[in-house]
Amino acid sequence: MKEKTIALLGQPNSGKSTLFNALTGSRQHVGNWPGKTVERKDGIFVHKDVTYKVVDLPGTYSLSANSDEEVVTRDYIASGQADMVCILADASQLGRSLFMLADYTGIQVPVVLLLNMMDVAAAQGKQINVAGIEKTLGIPVVPMVAADKKQYDAFFSLLENCDKRASVLNSDKLERIYRRTIGDDYSAMIDLLPEKGIGIYSAPWLAAKLVEQDRLVLSLVQKNVQPSEFDKISQRLARVKDGNLHTADCKFQWIDTLINENVTSKKKKTVRSRFDRAATSKRWGKPIAIGMIVLGLICSMAIGFPLMGLFSALITGISTPLANWLLGIGVAPVVVSLLCNGVLTAVSFALQMASYVFGISLVFGFMEDIGYMARISYVFDNTMTKIGLQGKAIMPFLVSFGCNIGGVTGTRVIDSWGQRIMTIALSWVVPCGSTWGVVGLVSGTFFGSSAVLVVLSLFAVAFLHIFITYKIFGRSLNNDTDRSGLIMELPPYHKPHWKSLFSSVFNKLGSVLKRALSIIIIISVIFWLLSYTPDGDVANSIIYRIGTFIEPVTKFFGLPWQLFVAFVVSAMGKEAALGVMGSLFNAGSIWAAIEKTSTVNTAVLSTSMLAVISKPEALAFLFAFFFNMPCLMALAATAQETHSMKWTVRIAAYYVLSALLLAFLAYHVGLIIF
Repeated sequence: MKEKTIALLGQPNSGKSTLFNALTGSRQHVGNWPGKTVERKDGIFVHKDVTYKVVDLPGTYSLSANSDEEVVTRDYIASGQADMVCILADASQLGRSLFMLADYTGIQVPVVLLLNMMDVAAAQGKQINVAGIEKTLGIPVVPMVAADKKQYDAFFSLLENCDKRASVLNSDKLERIYRRTIGDDYSAMIDLLPEKGIGIYSAPWLAAKLVEQDRLVLSLVQKNVQPSEFDKISQRLARVKDGNLHTADCKFQWIDTLINENVTSKKKKTVRSRFDRAATSKRWGKPIAIGMIVLGLICSMAIGFPLMGLFSALITGISTPLANWLLGIGVAPVVVSLLCNGVLTAVSFALQMASYVFGISLVFGFMEDIGYMARISYVFDNTMTKIGLQGKAIMPFLVSFGCNIGGVTGTRVIDSWGQRIMTIALSWVVPCGSTWGVVGLVSGTFFGSSAVLVVLSLFAVAFLHIFITYKIFGRSLNNDTDRSGLIMELPPYHKPHWKSLFSSVFNKLGSVLKRALSIIIIISVIFWLLSYTPDGDVANSIIYRIGTFIEPVTKFFGLPWQLFVAFVVSAMGKEAALGVMGSLFNAGSIWAAIEKTSTVNTAVLSTSMLAVISKPEALAFLFAFFFNMPCLMALAATAQETHSMKWTVRIAAYYVLSALLLAFLAYHVGLIIF
């Protein structure tokens, strides 16, 4: 079967990912580009006996060398691996979305232009002369609606004839604008460069990038021209001031001419709605955004929690009959316990995680699809920049107050892989809803009316934790020299594309569930082995023996072995710590406590703890518990979103060790106070 490779190129919000998901469905792979912390998406589909490999290049606004995403994109195009490069542009906002095409002009690799969101452009009263744009650019131009696969006929027709139709973008008009605007220095540099350019880059494109002080192009030119010629080029460059502004102005002149010649509008430009003016204002933008996220979180829970309850009840309903049947046919009790308690409980955890991720992905995918998510990023950009992040990072932080799983999965809206991992590492410190049951019980039991001061101290240290975490991880993920501000357009509001939305959600869900099952089952089985006892008595478990053996060490952190075990279990799920504490202080089954945390008698537990735990030890446990990794399911979600087990383990280890360090400090402060 014949094979071809298609590269998808475009700005964020151009519909590139929508097209990629529609073409490849579940047959896609996500990883990183070799040697780069940049996400790579590959997928395949078959059309008329031809297998197409689709490479979804990172969403960028240009082909400059300002970020790893732009460098990766440019290098891939230069590699010649793609049989066809497709540049997507938002037809409803051609003035902004054609900038990538303008920056591509002069690259001698065949390309086609896909005008996406033609339905939105039509609703705005715009008429686009596709044939006229084709004639001006000299390349195929295909109108489409990426979210509606019924309108893919023209695209598939292009694929069938790409060998005949694909051609190099006509750069003559843009070159004339460069010569007219920048002047003799630009023209002189073209004369000093090789007449046929260097590799895939034409001399006019190279000259424009030299004017922009593109570091990689400067290096490339230096290697391919005589030293005397490069000295002359350097002299010319020294005379050009604000080169980026000049070339950007030229590109927008070229875009404006293209639009004026080929786009007409039957009605006046749409006036921004009163809501949108408020949603992007300095005064009301942030409160509205927080309100919308809280509403989205509530809706996500309304969707996810019933499914979580359904799967939990289903697994519980299966577990007992299955255990009885296995015992009836003579299977060893230890094997039955492993399957029905360890493995099935892990499956239940994974399905519950997937249920919540489904709710989060559906609700916030809807908000992104209609165009609102970009507003949230816009209004919070200045705030998040203070800790080195983009405005898009605010949603994961706020969603994490409900559940850290949602916060982790919410980072997929962040374009930069490094910033995505940075956001995950910082959002782990946000306490989820399950945290407060344990914090409330322990702080209320030991500190009474002073519990509010303890909680405030936890929040104060959390802000310090965020600052320190940023300093530690920012060295490799977010260097000051590589950081750039958020550049984005606000897409127009439009109706959601339900079929495309659900398709995208289920594709993500399958990937999340697959990764979650593998991680959660392994860790759950290990913990089951440590906590299993034939008679259900905690004193006979391996974890009891380990706990009592290492208590001299755990006491160093201010944690008696019972609290240390509860701290370890809290990494499986914050709510599980409460059940385990009830088991350890009242001699029950640890694993049963993990499965049924809601049955804890808090009054009895409080009395039991007061008898054996001191206030400094309780304070140490609160800090260890609060700053521990969120839960096993958040860990699995992190592995899914980062596509890096190395970084997942690194973040988890950092949180566990920092939690123990904070417990040590809290314990010794508690000894002084109490």
